[in-house]
Amino acid sequence: MAGEVRLIVQGDDFGMCHAVNVGTVQAFRDGILTQASTMAACPWFTGAAALAREYGIPLGVHQTLTCEWDFLRWRPLTDGPSLVGEDGTFFRTVAEARASITQADAVRELSAQAAKFAAEGLTVDYLDVHMGQSASEQAYDDVSNAVGKPFIYGPVESQRFGSIETLSDRDAATKKDWVLDHIAGLTPGVHLLVTHCAVAGPELGAMHAPGSETYRWAEEYRLSDQEIVTDPEVRKAIEERGIELVSMRNAFTD
Repeated sequence: MAGEVRLIVQGDDFGMCHAVNVGTVQAFRDGILTQASTMAACPWFTGAAALAREYGIPLGVHQTLTCEWDFLRWRPLTDGPSLVGEDGTFFRTVAEARASITQADAVRELSAQAAKFAAEGLTVDYLDVHMGQSASEQAYDDVSNAVGKPFIYGPVESQRFGSIETLSDRDAATKKDWVLDHIAGLTPGVHLLVTHCAVAGPELGAMHAPGSETYRWAEEYRLSDQEIVTDPEVRKAIEERGIELVSMRNAFTD
């Protein structure tokens, strides 16, 4: 692998809602997406599982201990009392979750999420975390060790990457220029680019109240990510540089 540039393009939140499922498949089938981080606790997980089997999408467990939306709310798979707020759903912020969740409840919940993949006959290639921050750090390590797959944001595993960047929370008008510059500057090694893809429709806008903290993560970031990862010019730039598109399944093989 010496001298080679390899790029993982990851789509987060697969299984969260129908718009994300459709966008993720399109980004994988027609764009540069190479793997999807999938949320077993969410209402559209079963649909995501069926699509992953149909299209052969490499998957990771998007370990979920939070739910940030106003009107799209999901519950844990288990009954740990420390996992939920007064409405019985996950906490909205990482800070709230971190202040409440016990180690035992977190391990049991995250283990149940991983087990749900197995029940669907899905192969898990890696584990990561929803909302990009740890609500229970030791629990992620424990579940990763039990599953036997890497937690890619852990202190050891993350050092294997030449870079880890998120496309999503950038201004839509500058995203394409940014990603083309990013591609041009990639050095030999394995790089991870995290995206949040979805197709347009009323579903995304209905997830939050006007002016909510998360509103940009509903439509704005996802639709512009979708446009970038399916842009022929972006794929051409990758091909011209001789960059190999890979997933965690084959990124670190010789």
